[in-house]
Amino acid sequence: MSGVNDIRSAFLNYFAANDHQIVPSSPLVPRNDPTLMFTNAGMVQFKNVFTGVEKRPYQRATTSQKCVRAGGKHNDLDNVGYTARHHTFFEMLGNFSFGDYFKDRAIELAWKLVTQEFGLPKDRLTATVYIDDDEAFDLWKKIAGLPESRIIRIAGSDNFWQMGDTGPCGPCSEIFYDHGDRIPGGPPGSPEQDGDRFVEIWNLVFMQYEKLPDGSRPNLPKPSIDTGAGLERVAAVLQGKHDNYDIDLFVALIRAAADLTGADPQGPMKASLRVIADHLRASSFLIADGVLPSNEGRGYVLRRIMRRAMRHAQLLGAKEPLMWRLVGVLVREMGEAFPELQRARLLIEETLRLEETRFRKTLERGLSILDEKSVSLKKGDMFDGETAFTLYDTYGFPLDLTQDALRARGIGVDLASFTDAMEQQKAKARAKWSGSGDVKTADYWFPLREKYGSTEFLGYDNLSNEAVVQAIIKGGPELEVLKPEHHAGEIILNQTPFYAESGGQVWDTGLIRRASDGIEVARVIAVHKEADGLIVHNVELSGTGLKDGLKKGDVVYAVVDADRRAKICKNHSATHILHEALRQVLGDHIAQKGSLVDDKRLRFDFAHNKPISADELRDIEEIANNVVLENDEVTTRLMSVDDARETGARALFGEKYGDEVRVVSMGKMPRQTGSNVDSWSIELCGGTHVKRTGDIGLISVVGESAVASGVRRIEALTGHHARHALNDLRNNLRTVSAELNATLGDVTVRATAIVQERKKLERELSEARKKLAMGGGAASASSGAAAGVRDVGGVKLMARSVEGIEIKDLKSLADQGKKQIGSGVVALVATSDDGKASVVVGVTPDLVTRFSAVDLVRKASEVLGGKGGGGKPDMAQAGGPDGAKAGAALDAIAAAMGA
Repeated sequence: MSGVNDIRSAFLNYFAANDHQIVPSSPLVPRNDPTLMFTNAGMVQFKNVFTGVEKRPYQRATTSQKCVRAGGKHNDLDNVGYTARHHTFFEMLGNFSFGDYFKDRAIELAWKLVTQEFGLPKDRLTATVYIDDDEAFDLWKKIAGLPESRIIRIAGSDNFWQMGDTGPCGPCSEIFYDHGDRIPGGPPGSPEQDGDRFVEIWNLVFMQYEKLPDGSRPNLPKPSIDTGAGLERVAAVLQGKHDNYDIDLFVALIRAAADLTGADPQGPMKASLRVIADHLRASSFLIADGVLPSNEGRGYVLRRIMRRAMRHAQLLGAKEPLMWRLVGVLVREMGEAFPELQRARLLIEETLRLEETRFRKTLERGLSILDEKSVSLKKGDMFDGETAFTLYDTYGFPLDLTQDALRARGIGVDLASFTDAMEQQKAKARAKWSGSGDVKTADYWFPLREKYGSTEFLGYDNLSNEAVVQAIIKGGPELEVLKPEHHAGEIILNQTPFYAESGGQVWDTGLIRRASDGIEVARVIAVHKEADGLIVHNVELSGTGLKDGLKKGDVVYAVVDADRRAKICKNHSATHILHEALRQVLGDHIAQKGSLVDDKRLRFDFAHNKPISADELRDIEEIANNVVLENDEVTTRLMSVDDARETGARALFGEKYGDEVRVVSMGKMPRQTGSNVDSWSIELCGGTHVKRTGDIGLISVVGESAVASGVRRIEALTGHHARHALNDLRNNLRTVSAELNATLGDVTVRATAIVQERKKLERELSEARKKLAMGGGAASASSGAAAGVRDVGGVKLMARSVEGIEIKDLKSLADQGKKQIGSGVVALVATSDDGKASVVVGVTPDLVTRFSAVDLVRKASEVLGGKGGGGKPDMAQAGGPDGAKAGAALDAIAAAMGA
């Protein structure tokens, strides 16, 4: 039972046999404590249970919680690799009682486990209690039979735990293992306690008080238990090792790294192998839990861990990226207990490989500059902080790596001048924003960005999380409280699941609830980005918590409207699929020129110089839906722009790309164009997407149009919106089929026949109207007045007001009139249903030197209320708004001819 996996199972099974619920480890990114960067203890996921905010169907629980301590208050990073028990990633074994058993049962369970199940000799064990916890002291004597000399009273915060400045708290009781007098050090509480002989293997927290703002500590109505035992420390004791890095798990990882580098696990580079083994675990588990390397927040801590290990790989002489090649060993050792490692293995490997490939270039460049700038320095000197900042800011060489590289030579870094250079850079950044015309950002948002840092976006993997209200703004200086009379304002959270409008994707909406009781206090109506990393939420106070308002420092629960986000994701992912489908059907010249993705539909603009045919639209839609039906996983990777483009990724219009980009891949169908591409769609994109292409459901193209010269627009619906639209079309088709007395399959044939028949009838009716307008076909030059022909100064004038004649047919009628009269002038006025009139005048060739059709038609236009007219001497046309004066217009033509 001495293997790590066996110990973990034995611990959990022991407490399960004692009526505890085995609860899976929570993610490393805590969802219920916005003050923590990472989950750093077993009780984190139970915080709201202890405070009474959350109820669970059990009162006893046991876990093996994965933890990381590498940033913020709990930061063991610099010690890792050089001490026996410091880790960035570790497992915390624990058992918990939520108002069920208390001190006596907790001590009894712990003592039986370590002495009977684990078989540790009692004479090697020592307990500590808080200085005035007489109850615990007596219980250790009674239950464990420990002599008073091995029950040590400890004063101070080390043996008194509290959740925060206020809230649940209580004394601790620790179990120490004595490694023997061969190891220097004394028992806890002694002057030699900092030695390594006595090692704490378990801490029992007796949560029995509630600390109030006035400092008092009344008893909790239901005292609880929270314990924590470091798995690695317990394994070292059970395996007879003093050093955690000598247990079976680390031996396997270190041996694999040694085999790949040729380094001796016990040689002078031992610390480097240990750093790699430890940091491999932290990096892999963080990536599996959705953290990707970046320059901000948790991603920055992950990058520091990764790069520290990669620096040590370089020190070991690794010529190629090393870390990713060790993932298989880690999965073999820990994948059964933590299946997320198996599921994310490919992502972990690729992230590590790409990061190390890129970092090697940074490292080579940075070390070269570092060597050049420090060549004259000797032990005890200080390296110029401004140069260290240049390495960081220009070459991406982190400060801690500069310090690490110089530490071996006994050289420090001038942190004061480094900080000064950082402040100067911030001032330049503000000036740059102001110079771009965005004065408000420079003067208003930028100071907030510097004060609070970037807002960490958690919304790629989560639709809700706890957060701290960092700032409240309403058109002026920061507010301490957003009061009911304010109605609305803007808030900044330290972390958020809300997506801010960007790259064509609209913002998220949702709710802000009080974390303490879940009561709604505000609605998020819009979200926007400011000052390169600040996410600002536009909120309206609402709900039953409206009367309390929203206070700076409040811990809140930010909840995205999940249904709306899901629809947005469907449309965004469909946009990527349609982009590639357009290229396949129309050609590789297709390039995005803009997009809009909301919860109702998608709009995609692209370069193309002609309309898309019906057949092409059908093919585009068919191809896109085939990708949807594959139900392939949508994957996201973080890489440099150059690396992304080498993979065949498309860059999206309107996005601003930094040194690193998110690369979204989806679909298995092979591309017809492009090389070395293993996914249907690979694009640079910072938006949110579905988990699998099948989540889109359906893509239905509903529109195609021109936007500008050489730019077309395609519009589409997805999911339920597409299905509802198609159902509406089907219902309309059924109505049409009933009206046509045809089956659904024959509707098109029947409708085509009716349309053709109608066109024929319209042609016949048009011809009949023309004949009727010109005298029913019986008029001739000899028919005179019957044909509406009069004599004007010896010239024939055919003047008629006609109805039911299309404007476009007037000129042809005038030509017919000229043929009828042989020599003369034809004037026709047609009135439309809206009361407007059009007039045409035709002059036979023999009279064009006497009469101009243009002059005559203008006379008529004036009477009709129009202006001008145009044409040629033998045929001209004009119009006017007053069709009631058609007769007067014809008389004006006659008068102009000299009547």
